[in-house]
Amino acid sequence: MVNEKFNRVSLLVGDDTFEKIKESKVIIFGVGGVGSWAAESLVRTGIHNLTIVDCDRVEETNINRQLPATELTVGEIKTEVVKKRLLEINHEANITAVRQYYTESTANEFNLSDYDYVIDAIDSLSDKALLILNATKSSARFFSSMGAALKMDGSKIDVAEFWQVKGCPLAASLRRKFKKSGIFPKRKFKCVYSPEIYRNRGEQPTAKAESGIQDLNDLDSLDLTAKKAVINGTVAHTTAIFGFMLAGLVIEDICR
Repeated sequence: MVNEKFNRVSLLVGDDTFEKIKESKVIIFGVGGVGSWAAESLVRTGIHNLTIVDCDRVEETNINRQLPATELTVGEIKTEVVKKRLLEINHEANITAVRQYYTESTANEFNLSDYDYVIDAIDSLSDKALLILNATKSSARFFSSMGAALKMDGSKIDVAEFWQVKGCPLAASLRRKFKKSGIFPKRKFKCVYSPEIYRNRGEQPTAKAESGIQDLNDLDSLDLTAKKAVINGTVAHTTAIFGFMLAGLVIEDICR
């Protein structure tokens, strides 16, 4: 029997398909403005086996768009806050919280082929490129978020194969990086993206010195001339739509 909390899902997709949803194993890299909403949507739809990976703590600047961020959780480990919330949705879920960055030094800690689905919601350009290369070599199905900052119009958010994404500076930067290195993803994969670039209109906060992390997906972009990270504006309704659409790609794929 399907648990009462999921009977609307089962009614929509059928009992057999719901069991496939329940049994699928998903890993999400990055649980900020995009990944946190993807995690919530997946668990509310019946995903029981979910691993969430992020190294950050909740910051006050996260409150405008990230699921785990409230005035009460500032300073807490982001993956632990998300895990607690997900277990409040479904206490039977198998939620694994990993406080880690996905980098060249940590990538071998993750066997991506152990999962049915890999979701990329990483900010760092170099780490995102690494995950794309490794995930497309694995047996897992892979979906990636392109840049979610500087977006206001939710109706412009769409899905396309990576090489067909148009108007997204992050996708363009990734393609240039792959072409320069001569190392390319092993197979095609779908991305959530928006061609919209909404200009910052407020006063720019003091720019951070470049730290090696180029935050392009959710919060920051890199000013290549100044060599400093530039804070870009974001709002919850667009970052959440990115996350929900990533979750939708997983659920739709299971249903097919």
